[in-house]
Amino acid sequence: MKVLVTGGAGYIGSHTLKALREEGIETLTFDNLSTGHEWALLGSQLFIGDLSDYGTIKKAISLFKPDAVIHFAASIQVGESVLNPLLYYSNNLKNTINLLNAMIENNVNKIVFSSSAAVYGIPQSNQPVKEINITLPINPYGQTKLMIEKILSDMAHANQIEYISLRYFNAAGADSNSLIGQAYKYATHLITRALKTAKGEFDKLEIYGANYPTPDGTCIRDYIHVDDLAQAHLSALRALNYNIKNEIFNIGYGTGYSVQEVIMKAKEITNIDFKVVTVQRREGDPPFLVADNTKIKELLKWVPKYDSLNYIIQTAWEWEKKLSKLQ
Repeated sequence: MKVLVTGGAGYIGSHTLKALREEGIETLTFDNLSTGHEWALLGSQLFIGDLSDYGTIKKAISLFKPDAVIHFAASIQVGESVLNPLLYYSNNLKNTINLLNAMIENNVNKIVFSSSAAVYGIPQSNQPVKEINITLPINPYGQTKLMIEKILSDMAHANQIEYISLRYFNAAGADSNSLIGQAYKYATHLITRALKTAKGEFDKLEIYGANYPTPDGTCIRDYIHVDDLAQAHLSALRALNYNIKNEIFNIGYGTGYSVQEVIMKAKEITNIDFKVVTVQRREGDPPFLVADNTKIKELLKWVPKYDSLNYIIQTAWEWEKKLSKLQ
């Protein structure tokens, strides 16, 4: 099997690429390296290009002749999407249309799409969200992900595209051997920022609100280890080959941890009592956002291995220490 991976030099893309290669799947990464890193490919084949250039992505697909595409490449900062929505509609939506056109022109009809729990917006109850929940994204980032899901659904009818869309919750952790990990220049995820604060890269860690209707007043999220996330993409590829298609799946553990719980665990693992301050809430932060993962477990037979906040933060911490030596 041959798989083209867009954005394979990024955080989730590189872990998925590693999992694909370990399965003996031939890969080609299409990446402009704007936020990804060539070293994260671990020697995998790279085609440097930008999805905004239709001729370039068309050429890559034509030469490589993949059986399927995994599409990670996107802008991912929620706050930035609010300030610069056209960047997100261009980079996420327009560029995905270029990719899909190039696939059709080269008779490639299978795609696994990197979506997001941001499509749900603010759930109305503190219950794990199901794929059938109402989708009301509250920022341009979430809007672009939902729009692409709708485009894929339309193309399944019109162009025989076969897709699986994976709605990620909070990806975290790093490769168990610290070969790769998160190295995004503008780290926004809580665990990464907490560990960077422990390292001294930030003088304090800010908590955005501590008066939510949760047991300790801080927001609750579902954190999933990036290696389990990577394996979900392999499950999705296998499913497409067995005619399970045109489906949407949550990827999370179904377990929620509060901001305070994450911080306490980060302090315990690093043995560093870094400074934490509470600031005002961010607009649009749901008090509770946890996945119902019943569907992916039942239909794709996905079996997560690393459902442990301790393991997630420990692997992330080992990676952060190694990253300091690389920089």
